[in-house]
Amino acid sequence: MAQRLHLVFGGELVDPSKNVFRDVDEIDIVGIFPDYDSAYDAWKSAAQRTVDNAHMRYYIAHLHRLRDEEAAASSTEELGN
Repeated sequence: MAQRLHLVFGGELVDPSKNVFRDVDEIDIVGIFPDYDSAYDAWKSAAQRTVDNAHMRYYIAHLHRLRDEEAAASSTEELGN
């Protein structure tokens, strides 16, 4: 069975109606989790800690969707050859 990794991260946005971070260097990397349920728990905890700041947002990125394990090589791997 394929591993389904999830990244939880967040930070302060320039405008709460857009997904543009105020300072990329200040992005909070909560962690990488082996399943959606544990990622959701981490996301919820981080979001609740910052609930008083309307500009703070946390996200769950599905890392397993970024790479096609069935493909021989991704286009970025081809750049090195």
